[in-house]
Amino acid sequence: DKYIITCSLLQHQPGYQHNILFYFMGKNNSNMASFEPCRTKMEKEGIAQSAISAFESTFNSLVSGNTGIIPESTITPVPELVHTDSISTAPDSALLSETVVLKLNGGLGTGMGLDKAKSLLEVKNGDTFLDLTAKQVMCMRKEFGQNVKFMLMNSFSTSDDTLEFFQTKYPTLAAEEGLEMLQNKVPKLDATTYVPATCESDPSNEWCPPGHGDLYAALIGSGRLDALLEEGYKYMFVSNSDNLGATLDLSILTHFATTDASFMMECCERTENDKKGGHLAIRNSDKHLILRESAMCADEDEESFQDISKHRFFNTNNLWIRLDKLKEIVEKFGGYIPLPMILNSKTVDPKDDNSQKVIQLETAMGAAIECFEGASAVVVPRTRFAPVKKCNDLLLLRSDAYIITDDFRPVLNPACGGAAPVVDLDSKKYKMVGQLEEATKAGVPSLVDCKRLTIKGVVRMGRSTRFVGDVSITNKSDESKFISGKIENAALDVSENIGLGALKPSVVATAPVAGQKPGTSGLRKKTKEFMSENYLNNFVQSVLDAVVAGGTNLSEGTLVVGGDGRYYNDKAIQTIIKMGVANGVKRFWIGENGLLSTPAVSAMIRERGPVWQKAFGAFILTASHNPGGPEEDFGIKYNTQNGGPAPEYLMEATYANTTSIKNYKICSEFPEIDIAKPGCTSVAADDGSSSVVVEVIPSTESHVALLKSIFDFGAIKSLLDREDFTMIYDSMHGVNGPFSKAIFVDELGQPESVLMNQIPKDDFNGGHADPNLTYAKELVAIMGLDKKGNKIDVSGSVPSFGAAADGDGDRNMILGSQFFVTPSDSLAVLVANANCIPFFSTQGGLKAVARSMPTSGAVDLVAKDLNLDFFETPTGWKFFGNLMDSKCIFKGKDYTPFICGEESFGTGSDHVREKDGIWAVLAWLNVLAAHNPDPSKALVTVEDIVRKHWATYGRNYYCRWDFEGMDAAGANAMMDKMRADTAANTGRTVGSYTIATADDFKYVDPVDGSVAQKQGIRFLMADGSRIIFRLSGTAGSGATVRMYIEQYETEKLDLAVADALKELTTIALSLCDIKTFCGTETPTVIT
Repeated sequence: DKYIITCSLLQHQPGYQHNILFYFMGKNNSNMASFEPCRTKMEKEGIAQSAISAFESTFNSLVSGNTGIIPESTITPVPELVHTDSISTAPDSALLSETVVLKLNGGLGTGMGLDKAKSLLEVKNGDTFLDLTAKQVMCMRKEFGQNVKFMLMNSFSTSDDTLEFFQTKYPTLAAEEGLEMLQNKVPKLDATTYVPATCESDPSNEWCPPGHGDLYAALIGSGRLDALLEEGYKYMFVSNSDNLGATLDLSILTHFATTDASFMMECCERTENDKKGGHLAIRNSDKHLILRESAMCADEDEESFQDISKHRFFNTNNLWIRLDKLKEIVEKFGGYIPLPMILNSKTVDPKDDNSQKVIQLETAMGAAIECFEGASAVVVPRTRFAPVKKCNDLLLLRSDAYIITDDFRPVLNPACGGAAPVVDLDSKKYKMVGQLEEATKAGVPSLVDCKRLTIKGVVRMGRSTRFVGDVSITNKSDESKFISGKIENAALDVSENIGLGALKPSVVATAPVAGQKPGTSGLRKKTKEFMSENYLNNFVQSVLDAVVAGGTNLSEGTLVVGGDGRYYNDKAIQTIIKMGVANGVKRFWIGENGLLSTPAVSAMIRERGPVWQKAFGAFILTASHNPGGPEEDFGIKYNTQNGGPAPEYLMEATYANTTSIKNYKICSEFPEIDIAKPGCTSVAADDGSSSVVVEVIPSTESHVALLKSIFDFGAIKSLLDREDFTMIYDSMHGVNGPFSKAIFVDELGQPESVLMNQIPKDDFNGGHADPNLTYAKELVAIMGLDKKGNKIDVSGSVPSFGAAADGDGDRNMILGSQFFVTPSDSLAVLVANANCIPFFSTQGGLKAVARSMPTSGAVDLVAKDLNLDFFETPTGWKFFGNLMDSKCIFKGKDYTPFICGEESFGTGSDHVREKDGIWAVLAWLNVLAAHNPDPSKALVTVEDIVRKHWATYGRNYYCRWDFEGMDAAGANAMMDKMRADTAANTGRTVGSYTIATADDFKYVDPVDGSVAQKQGIRFLMADGSRIIFRLSGTAGSGATVRMYIEQYETEKLDLAVADALKELTTIALSLCDIKTFCGTETPTVIT
């Protein structure tokens, strides 16, 4: 109380109220706060000593009671400065060899709702800040005829995004030595105790950037300052990455050099738009130039602070620094530059207003002007200052009020008459970039003839919208209203205007649902869980948000939706359509009856046109081979514009979104779509601003057309028409029923009797639509085999060829007459006979093959014999997709044409980016047709082809045991135990085998460099035999333990598989001890 009374008595004495109040508050806190916890945390993180010293200086300023306030009474306005337009000194190009250009690129733009480098935000004509910066650098080098050194100071939050951007789009710049210098990071401080804050949910939230004042500590701590001086660099030009007007100006550089200034700040004259920003001043005590930011202004000085006639100049943050003088100052202060403190109050989790209250301490690099003896400032034209701090700025820059010059600088359109329009958007409705982009989905309005634009409330604009003169728009309603046509010198209230009608989106409050982390094949759970409140909606919104954040414009192109027909597909499709519309999707392709096989979706994305309607992605509603029905499994996955499963980064972003989601968008009034028959439904907004087209298309159309271009259908038909050839295809009541009819009956002219279980059912007729010897038991029996693949007695004839598909049509099983072809052997045979297929032979033959790690090594031998590039990958089709796209997306080596496969009955090629069950069946039929060109000769059977293959390459005896529905904790403990024992097991003798290597498979992707770890425990025997254990990530509930056994033989080719692998199987059960961890040694399925 005494402290407050004292301050009250002094409140009328200028400059004292704030300082004294905070002095006593600070004094109190300083008794509690020590810098040591910060030092320990920073040292543990490996932060440079220069950064620690700089932060300690700022921290001590905080706890000493220094608020950073600069009273008006302690400063004097800056008199007239040199205007660069008046510089007459002849430009000296020789200075360029001593100059380095550095862009500050540490900002995430969180204040505008961004969570990636702000510089990756699109600015104009499809170019981001970084695009224009890179183009400016290349143009500058061309203009000056010198390779002017260019650097970026990235933060820990922007480094990865930025480097990936340069490596992808500007690889020459990315390869330059010293392109990146990393900004340091400092701890956020508890707002009460000043100890480092904690955030258990995301420890990265415990850190924050220290402001661009960290430039100096980063130059010192990284060793870059000394390196630049040693390389002969003397001058540095620094500017913000969002200020595209700040390019290297040779005239200004020459002025800086000839005046022998140690530090020079570029300033602009303040206007009404700038009055709330900082300004340049002279400190009375030592006559030094200083920078006073808004946070340094006392409340009672606000009027003087905003007086633009008094304090005329503001800092553009375009700075010129003498590196040798910087070195002297650093040495003077013992390794850092003491800069004034800027204090920001935040929460530790920026997305959670209820999280721990924290203080973030920052410094500004321009404030260093007070540390340099002989520092100066110049006035530059507004063309050198075009930053984007708010959505007001972004709308203006994106509009026709600005144009891009030949040297890639944004400048005011001459048609504006020298004065930029004043844009004042509702700060609550347009704080975030996403809100602005929602308002301008139909295009950016014309502002070139506008003097002032004021918008209150939510509106939508488009390319047809033209603002002229002084315009004010008000919308008091909750629904966004569309503004179109020419609006001139008007104040409009559009609150009662017609709205979107059926296209009106609603924002529905929700909360995160636990357990929505997608696996390699999307998200799979029990159907009832998906049907629970907001479960599906949360995940769909999280995916769409991640897709948009990744750079996809949902209003351009088409969203594909379909699935395997399992229970709840129909309702989920309607929900996805309504949510897609609310999120901006303008066109949908829906499979007839909601049916689209997984490979058909990939084909549709890649093949269906026209170009302007090309699909940008797809939701596939499937749980693959898992059972369906109200008590069974449901699933959803997202495929991207290459037709393949969403890459890891997109799924990680999706999962992150599911953990923090607060609402989702849906057009509840959008009509239900009749998906039972092909046709188009067009729904227009009541205000005529937009429309949505939902097209129900024949499910088989794109995929069948693609398959006809791959295979020799004439040769296959000749084979099928032979009297001594019969076949049966089992769709297992999954999605491939319509596809099998379209191909075998409609295209190849076979009777419907060649099809079985071809009617799709939402519960797969109570079966388990997994094409293996256990679950496809009806087909297996017809083909004269038991569930172990052994021959059984049959009374009638057995078809020559049998095949089966799983629920979503991406898997296959191949059978000959009383002969089972393992998936591993199937892959090897198809690779060895690829030239029988036109798709490969007409392209010069295969270039590369790949298999998943657990798949047998049969194909390895073929690849070696045919001199093909070979890859062993983790399980998951996305790894194959990367190899297929090595050239077209990653600009690497071309591995196509390409065949790949997995032991889990998945085979395919680069025609799509998914495994393709019916492709594998047609591939086998094409190979059989090639081996049977003369119908008068005896039929060469499936068994004949496989046995000939074994005689050539040897046989990989192989089986897989699946233990389904295991307790997840026990299964994980078993895997952890084997992982921990790998070193001890290496070199160990077990039975008649020696374990040459025991390890946990790790894959470094040769295309994008990503690393996949913990992909399976391997026991590699000295004779080439293998034992492998994996946990499957595709089960909807429980855990599936998979045990793989393999032994290679070149002589004993006719053993029963169980006999050939008997000893290895016993060893495998002993190595894993599954009986102890999971309570059983009896598998659910043996393949």
